[in-house]
Amino acid sequence: MKVSARADYALRAVAELARADAPRTTGEIAANQGIPRKFLEGILTELRDDGLVVGQRGIGGGYRLTRDAADITLADVVRSVDGPLIYVRGERPSGLEYDGAASELLTIWVAVRASVRAVLERVTVADLATGELPAEIRSLVEDQAAWEDAQTNLLGE
Repeated sequence: MKVSARADYALRAVAELARADAPRTTGEIAANQGIPRKFLEGILTELRDDGLVVGQRGIGGGYRLTRDAADITLADVVRSVDGPLIYVRGERPSGLEYDGAASELLTIWVAVRASVRAVLERVTVADLATGELPAEIRSLVEDQAAWEDAQTNLLGE
């Protein structure tokens, strides 16, 4: 599974807005988070179109969240810029069919989607911005194996 740069940058941008006490310009967000400004502009447009942020023009203008950061999940942000959380060959898992030896693959893809949703729908932008992640999310990374690259382990490196 890959997380797109769009999703990563969008999450970083909304975390920045959640911490801000006033609207933030695209330039401020880009500089604070190390995001290419032009790329960020497109992301903020998508977030605005989906009603997650609003832009204000003029002196003191910039972007701000449209609602409390505790009411916006990471899943809301990722869906805004990337669409559904899990696609398999460009389709939602529920639209797939497998036969024979691979028939249970559909169950696996739906389980993967459920797992991703369980994390991204549980964590809010406020949780991310404050660093106060839910205990059940923190517990997922307590095992050192969670931090290791499985490919490295397979190769015995």
